[in-house]
Amino acid sequence: MEQLQGMDASFVALETPNSPMHIGSVLIYDPSTAPGGFVRFKDILKFYEDRMRLSKTMRQKLVKVPFNVDYPYWVEDADFDLEYHVRHLALPKPGDWRQMCIQAARIFARPLDLNRPPWEFTVVEGLDNVPGVPKGSYAIVTKVHHAAIDGMSGIDLMQALHTATPSLAPPNEPDNWKPEKYPNKVGMFAKGYVRAWLNPIRQVGVAAQAVPGVYRAAKGMIKGEFGLNAAIRAPKTRFNTKVSPHRVYEGRVFELAHIKALRSLAEGAKVNDVMLTIIGGGLHKYLKHHNELPKTTMTAMAPISVRSEGEKNTMGNQVSAMIAPLGTHIADPAERMAYVFEQTSRSKEMTNAIGARQMTEASKVSPALFMALGAQAYTRLGIANLNMTPVINTIVTNVPGPPVPIYSAGAKLVSMQGMLCLMDGVALGHVVQSYVKEATISFTADRKVMTDPEFYADCIQESFEEMAAAAGLDLSPSAPAAEPAAQKAPAKRKPAAKKPAAKKKTATRAKAKA
Repeated sequence: MEQLQGMDASFVALETPNSPMHIGSVLIYDPSTAPGGFVRFKDILKFYEDRMRLSKTMRQKLVKVPFNVDYPYWVEDADFDLEYHVRHLALPKPGDWRQMCIQAARIFARPLDLNRPPWEFTVVEGLDNVPGVPKGSYAIVTKVHHAAIDGMSGIDLMQALHTATPSLAPPNEPDNWKPEKYPNKVGMFAKGYVRAWLNPIRQVGVAAQAVPGVYRAAKGMIKGEFGLNAAIRAPKTRFNTKVSPHRVYEGRVFELAHIKALRSLAEGAKVNDVMLTIIGGGLHKYLKHHNELPKTTMTAMAPISVRSEGEKNTMGNQVSAMIAPLGTHIADPAERMAYVFEQTSRSKEMTNAIGARQMTEASKVSPALFMALGAQAYTRLGIANLNMTPVINTIVTNVPGPPVPIYSAGAKLVSMQGMLCLMDGVALGHVVQSYVKEATISFTADRKVMTDPEFYADCIQESFEEMAAAAGLDLSPSAPAAEPAAQKAPAKRKPAAKKPAAKKKTATRAKAKA
C-alpha cells in the first residue's frame, strides 16, 4: 500500500463528472509487421497480460481516506480484470481521420471508474482512409488518471507495454504480483488525523528549504531580470470558462527535422519555443477569425518534469510548471518567435531561481481536507465564470517520445498524439509530442467552447507554414533518385527543357474530408 503525494491527490480532488482528470493518447499501429501480418484483439490482450509485471500502474486502484482527512492510497486490486480495462470497437467506413477524432473525443470525455485501477485502453479498428497511415491499421485510445502518471511516467508505461522489435516473447522476469486486502477505514482515518496535526511541522521544514529560492526570485524581480507580468495579465478568452462534459480532439503531424530547422528564427531557441510559437500563431488566426483576438498575449502553463533517474518507473507526478507567453498579439511569425523565446527564457530563469523541485515538494504538504474542499467550492461556485483575470489561458505540455520505432503485439507504432484533461477555467489543452521522425501538436477542447476543431487544426497548420516561409524552409517533398540511363551512342545533346517548379507541399498529414 502506497500513499499518494500532494499533487497526485489534487487530481483526485479536482475530479468531477464534467472534468475527469485523466490524460491519454491516440496510438496508431501498422499490423503488417506482426507475425502473420495481422493482430487480433485476443493477441493484444495476451501481450498486455504477459507484460503487466513491468508496470506498477496497471493493477493498482485508489482507496480514499474517510472525510478526506488525508491523501488516498494505492492498493493492489484483488479483483483486477484485464478485459474490463481493454475495450474494442471499429470505425464505420470510410474510416478517416475525422471519424477517428470524433470517436477519440467521445471515449476521452467519459470519466474512469475510480473504484477500479484508473485506466482504460480502447482498440479502434478500421483506419482505412487516413493519409500517411497504412491501410488496415488500428488505433488504441489510452486513458490513465493523472493521479497515476505524468508525461514522463506515461512514457515509462509506454515502454512497459511495447518492445524494441516485433518479438512477442514475454519478459524473463517472474510475475511476483500479489493482491492486497482492502485497508481498514478506521485505521486510515486515525493515521490521517495524526498526520493532519503533524503537517504544520512538515510545512515549516519545506518553507525553510524554499527561503533561498524565494530570495533569489525577489532579487531577480528587483533587478528586472524577470517578472510576473505574464502571470498576472493573461486576458480573458472563450477558453477561460466552466467546462461541459463534452470534448473535441484534433491534431497535426509535422516532420521533426522541419521543426528543428525553425529554431533558426531565434538564436538559442529550443524545439519547445518553436512549438509554442506555432500554437500562438494558430490561436491568433483562430480568435481573429471569430473577432475575439485579445490585445495582449495569451499565456500557457507549461509543465516541467523534475523526475530524477531514480524515480523512473514510479507512479505519480514529479512536475513543476512555468508560465509561457504565446505571443498571440503578434501576427508576424519571426517577431512572435523572438518574443516567445525571450519571455520563456525569463520564465525559466524565475522557475530555476525559485527551484522547480522545491515547488513540487511544497505541494506534498498541502492539507488534504482543505484541498478537497477548495476544489469542490471552485467547481460548485462557478468561479471560472466570474469576470476575473485568469492566470493562464491554456496548457501546452511537451512529451518527448521514443526516438526509435517500437512495437506492440508485433505491430509497429507509426504515430502517437496526446490528449489532455480539462478543468474549469482551462477549456483548451495542447500536447506537443515527438516520435522517431515526426512531431505532433494535438489538442483537446470543450465542445461547447470550440465547435470547429478542424478549423483550429488548420490554423495551427497555417501558422507552421508561415514560420517555414519566414525561415526560408523548403517544405516540398524530396525528389526520388533518378535511375541510371541506358548506354547510348554519343550524340549531340539539345539543352534540357526547364521543368516547372514543383508545387509547394507540406510533409504533414492532410486532413481527411468527411
